[in-house]
Amino acid sequence: MVHLTEEQKLELRTIASKIVKDGRGILAADESTGTMGKRLAQINISNEEDTRRNYRHLLMSSDKEISNYIGGVILFHETLYQKDVNGKNLKDYLKEKDIVVGIKVDKGVVQLMNTDGEGTTQGLDGLGERCAQYKKDGCDFAKWRCVLKITEHTPSALAITENANVLARYASICQQNGLVPIVEPEILPDGEHTIERCQEVTEKVLAAQYKALSDHHVYLEGTLLKPNMVSAGHSAAKKSTPQEVANATVTALRRTVPAAMPGVVFLSGGQSELSATENLNAMNCHEACRPWKLSFSYGRALQASVLQAWQGKQECFAAAQMVLMHRAKMNSHAARGNYTKEMESDKSSAEQSLFVGNHTY
Repeated sequence: MVHLTEEQKLELRTIASKIVKDGRGILAADESTGTMGKRLAQINISNEEDTRRNYRHLLMSSDKEISNYIGGVILFHETLYQKDVNGKNLKDYLKEKDIVVGIKVDKGVVQLMNTDGEGTTQGLDGLGERCAQYKKDGCDFAKWRCVLKITEHTPSALAITENANVLARYASICQQNGLVPIVEPEILPDGEHTIERCQEVTEKVLAAQYKALSDHHVYLEGTLLKPNMVSAGHSAAKKSTPQEVANATVTALRRTVPAAMPGVVFLSGGQSELSATENLNAMNCHEACRPWKLSFSYGRALQASVLQAWQGKQECFAAAQMVLMHRAKMNSHAARGNYTKEMESDKSSAEQSLFVGNHTY
């Protein structure tokens, strides 16, 4: 019988807790080559390997201070093995700052037949071998994204169950190979649904997810959860306030997520940088008991203004790193519940919506 030893459990538990320790969160820098191309196109830069390397170098080589705010960074396969112009591995910049290195391991979303445009995530074939290699090459946690959507008739029971089981199987394989799995059942913000409808669906999805994790004997203390915040749909007539988001999200989590799980690292889901920070802060100021750390695993909400500051120019390298440091620090404050808008140096770019319909990586 295959089971985790006490030593394996201790390692997984230690890694998961380290990532979200003392207000730290995750920088999600795992955009695929295609998605990175869309990001670069926003600043009129061509999508070439050297450009991607230079940009990732900017992120990874930020001052050591960033390790006070970022506990882990998720990389794309290409980035894990990239070197800077001097031949130094980009991941080593993270290791030197004692930031945990993570890796995206899924192979993307495919459609479920005879459903209303619903999907599941592929990549289980050969996952054990890939995880073993990634562990050997310096990774300590992994990410796998599943996607569900809210319409009048979705998510279906099939989509909920299929995605919950895929995530549970992935988590089990990761843990057998020494990687802490980030479990990400994302409910897309697309649509006109109310916050009440989003909360209802989120509770149903998370309840199914933790049933599946239990069925697959996943060690919860050695996992992290990456869910959506509970909010009205992007096209809803009535927008949700940070207090409404906090109340609905914390309530949904308290009803479904076991206290043994150490940390919830929210995805930003197309929110503006400011909204992602404000909503996280509101959750950490909520009066209800919260047995898990509530932190962040942001991609666009940490990088959008960084890209705008960089513009692909070497002379803007340091300025862009300062922007990254600021956003990381603001979200770290939010993860501790002591963020205020007065801490912001420039609100204009951070207020822009980052929503992308039917978002893919």
